[in-house]
Amino acid sequence: MQCFSFIKTLMILFNLLIFLCGAALLAVGIWVSIDGASFLKIFGPLSSSAMQFVNVGYFLIAAGAVVFALGFLGCYGAQTESKCALMTFFFILLLIFIAEVAAAVVALVYTTMAEHFLTLLVVPAIKKDYGSQKDFTQVWNTTMTELKCCGFTNYTDFEDSPYVRENDAFPPFCCNNITNTVNETCTKEKADHQKVEGCFQQLLYDIRTNAVTVGGVAAGIGGLELAAMIVSMYLYCNLQ
Repeated sequence: MQCFSFIKTLMILFNLLIFLCGAALLAVGIWVSIDGASFLKIFGPLSSSAMQFVNVGYFLIAAGAVVFALGFLGCYGAQTESKCALMTFFFILLLIFIAEVAAAVVALVYTTMAEHFLTLLVVPAIKKDYGSQKDFTQVWNTTMTELKCCGFTNYTDFEDSPYVRENDAFPPFCCNNITNTVNETCTKEKADHQKVEGCFQQLLYDIRTNAVTVGGVAAGIGGLELAAMIVSMYLYCNLQ
């Protein structure tokens, strides 16, 4: 009985932390969606990540909502000893765990397929919004500065974009190497000659370079999820 009470308390505290993290993610997601410019001013140097290839605000809102609900279910289920809430918590966590494993397999085995899928989403957005949407343009400028890359695949992503139509030139990042400065006009000929690598490939390179760290973080998250599932099943099976 003492063991049951101890594990129940741990479950409550653990899920209270998850609940608060979910609330924080929701708050940040809403902040980014409403006032993305101020967010980028504060976190610009940290923004060179995969999340720049999607709408950060909506992503954080969706992730925050899931984490918020998950923390509430786990905390409520343990506190009230509700079998229904604990079972729901277990199945949601199981689905998340399976989705993460599937995403990892796809990322490792089907990188080319993932790149093609993301290209279909990201490149049209660049052609449509780069140079006309301030926040979108600033996010990509920060990404290209930090990763020293050009576009998602290469300079051709910017063809027919508002920036190219207005300036009759490509972003300077697409011509920025040891023989050029960012102050020079980046023409199509220069960009084609210098062939600055796209941000997706550069991001993959950085991830592979830090594979041990990335793998350790992923393993840690997976371990916590498995532990939470085991604890929820223990409480479920020991309830009257």
